[in-house]
Amino acid sequence: MTRPVIGISCYVETARFTVWEMTTSLLPHSYVDQVVRAGGQPVVLPPVGEAGSLVDRLDGLILAGGGDMDPARYGQNALDTTGYIRKFRDDAELALMDGALRRGLPFLGICRGMQVLNVALGGTLHQHLPDVVGHGLHSPAPGKYGSLPVRPVPGTRLAELLGEAPVDASHYHHQAIDRLADGLTISAHADDGTIEAVDVDDHPFALAVQWHPEVGTDDRLFKALITAC
Repeated sequence: MTRPVIGISCYVETARFTVWEMTTSLLPHSYVDQVVRAGGQPVVLPPVGEAGSLVDRLDGLILAGGGDMDPARYGQNALDTTGYIRKFRDDAELALMDGALRRGLPFLGICRGMQVLNVALGGTLHQHLPDVVGHGLHSPAPGKYGSLPVRPVPGTRLAELLGEAPVDASHYHHQAIDRLADGLTISAHADDGTIEAVDVDDHPFALAVQWHPEVGTDDRLFKALITAC
């Protein structure tokens, strides 16, 4: 059986490997592993050229985690806590998102990917979640995942996939959805009220989560994406 081709967006950052330190298109290998284990063929998509034109060559799309979106995209000025903005990545991923939604391409957004989805459809973000919820447990320390349960909303696509009981999740985000975009349905919350997942209305298979399922052992979201493909 031919594996469905799953495009995964990636970072462009300075990285060090073997004897080199240079600008690199990179992606944590956990995304790749999860797609392969679920039965897909991953293809890494650097944010260059005409990224949106790639949608017609894919069977499915994952928008991966990363730095903050430019708040100008949703009509705000950047706070001092907002960082790692890469406007070229915003451009590329918004184009990919637009193409995926128009085509009805199976889609999974992860962390930043959920934020791109919300902004693409006209929503806004909390630029620094600790200022809203009063704690930093969603991103406790640099390079350290937070461990917080998320609660799927009954009747949503996410609840059909994961059940309605609380789900243990690995978090690494200091931003989250503020104003929900039209066309999205909230499908999970954290106990502090943070929106942790959304379904895309009127789409065959499109959802996004604020946590990082790629680092855990629960592969149900990746398997659901491949099945939809």
